[in-house]
Amino acid sequence: MTPVSRVLVVSDDAPWQAEALNGLGAAAVRLENPYGLTFVGAAGATAALDIIARDGEVQLVLIDKQLREPGVAQPAAQLANAVSAFRPEISLYVVLFDDDERAMVEDMASHAVDGYFYRDESDFNGWFRILAAELAEKSATPFYDKLRQYVRMAKDSWHTPGHSGGDSLKGSPWVGDFYEFAGESLLRADLSVSVPMLDSLLHPTGVIAEAQALAAKAFGARETYFATNGTSTSNKVIFQTLLAPGDKLLLDRNCHKSVHHGVILSGALPVYLDSSINKQYGIFGPVPKATIFAAIEANPDARVLILTSCTYDGLRYDLGPIIEAAHEKGIKVIVDEAWYGFARFHPAFRPTALESGADYVTQSTHKVLSAFSQASMIHVNDPAFDAHLFRENFNMHASTSPQYSLIASLDVARKQAVMEGYRLLDRTLKLAQELRAKINSSGAFRVLELDDLLPAEVREDGIRLDPTKLTVDFTQSGFTADELQHALFERYNVQVEKSTFSTITLLLTIGTTRSKLSRLYDALLRLAKEKRPPRPLGRMPEIPRFTRLACLPRDAFYEAGERLPLLDDDGRPNAALAGRVCCDQIVPYPPGIPVLVPGQAIDDTILAYLARLQKTQKSIEMHGLAEDGGELYLRVLRQDELNSLPGRALFN
Repeated sequence: MTPVSRVLVVSDDAPWQAEALNGLGAAAVRLENPYGLTFVGAAGATAALDIIARDGEVQLVLIDKQLREPGVAQPAAQLANAVSAFRPEISLYVVLFDDDERAMVEDMASHAVDGYFYRDESDFNGWFRILAAELAEKSATPFYDKLRQYVRMAKDSWHTPGHSGGDSLKGSPWVGDFYEFAGESLLRADLSVSVPMLDSLLHPTGVIAEAQALAAKAFGARETYFATNGTSTSNKVIFQTLLAPGDKLLLDRNCHKSVHHGVILSGALPVYLDSSINKQYGIFGPVPKATIFAAIEANPDARVLILTSCTYDGLRYDLGPIIEAAHEKGIKVIVDEAWYGFARFHPAFRPTALESGADYVTQSTHKVLSAFSQASMIHVNDPAFDAHLFRENFNMHASTSPQYSLIASLDVARKQAVMEGYRLLDRTLKLAQELRAKINSSGAFRVLELDDLLPAEVREDGIRLDPTKLTVDFTQSGFTADELQHALFERYNVQVEKSTFSTITLLLTIGTTRSKLSRLYDALLRLAKEKRPPRPLGRMPEIPRFTRLACLPRDAFYEAGERLPLLDDDGRPNAALAGRVCCDQIVPYPPGIPVLVPGQAIDDTILAYLARLQKTQKSIEMHGLAEDGGELYLRVLRQDELNSLPGRALFN
């Protein structure tokens, strides 16, 4: 299938524009045109921006330097900047009379312009070849292409992996079905690092390096690294790069558990920031701006600030002022953008964390773009970036036998985002709006809006909502969370992203189709028509606020400790745990926020919360508690261990 690549020629010189459109159009017919270049005109900046907003197939824009706009100085340069700000993935060329004009454009818009043509050299065949080459470079998938080439070469395998391109599976009466299920190409592409032409993820100098450079350009980073261990490992790599034992960092308590694991591995001293809480729906929002600013002022010696934006529920920070405040104190900013990796490719979602000034950003490319599970990216914009130190930490965590299909999927996901991300995301936004209206019309289900989701303490913080993440209140349907998820899955073949006691979360992506939307709406409408009486609105007990650290999390985690039961013989919170120091990370899921982290002092409020969860929220998973004979235990430091820890005086 040949793609369509629209080239927009912007000029108010009608005769010249007609000549250019005719010449380029004739070249498209006469010359090889694998990218489907077609040419359209716009008479001015307003018309051009309108076309770019409406037409996701626009890949290139040619701007006449002689463009005139009443009351606008240098309209060509202004338009170049506007196009770059609106859709940075579009390639821009400016048509000049002479080099004096070029100097003027470069002075105002050098970051936006990819190249120049000259009017007195109207070689439209040559122009066409240059534009086609631009698309070839932008749409290249160097690693995927080389992997596919190698598979087609049909080399005999005398190296790992043991299935030898699937030959151990093919024809087997016991496991031959897996060969058919996985597919020959996927198995043939499962190769070892013994194939030099496919480069090395641990020391890329060839096609992996090329693919990562293309990703950096696409996402607006100085450097991009492909990760095959997910964003969980990506966060740990950054922590170990930036933090030495005892270094202080500021972190949102609502961060993914990998961030808290990174604290343990790095030996850092965390300052935990309590998240805002929507008590009505059991949803945890961003940390209030006032809390972040106060923490930055109180801890100017902190090395790092890490935040999650957007959250699992789609709430995203107004990052600019926060990053600026951190940078004024010399604090590096990491943003976990696992759920927001698509944002660069549609203005409705921007600015991204990188555009807001973040030094490091991690993205789960597999969550919201077309990469395979576990395939993620690390983007770096830190001006003081130590590439050698980062590489040492990256290689410490990365497998020496990475799955090449994961790397190829990152290459392909980047290509798709650049070439058709705007069009696909525009469709996704329209589908999200349509699905909201349909769900709200059911009478039993309601999509929560930003005002519903925002906790009171962050209402003035400039928080925005990602409209592709729909949080649906089902309290009027009469279903419990378990009943609703079971009905959707068993009766209507619908699997949702997550649930709380009163909501389900629906994730729309570039893979969402109108057919899926129709089936989901039909399922919810049928369930609504059962007209069950509304259930009393229960809610999960409120998570206690952070207490205090008694020692470094790493020190507590690596001690043996002792295990004490969570409940006493009468089923009440075990009073012997009060005042003790936890060794593990205790995380009720949902919501997935640690109630206790290693090194944290336990108090009566926390014990009461955990005990109540055990009695009233049977569907909640309790990560971090030890189980023995049906009884739950907490691992805590012995007093002699606590007294002997290095640096203990810092916490007295």
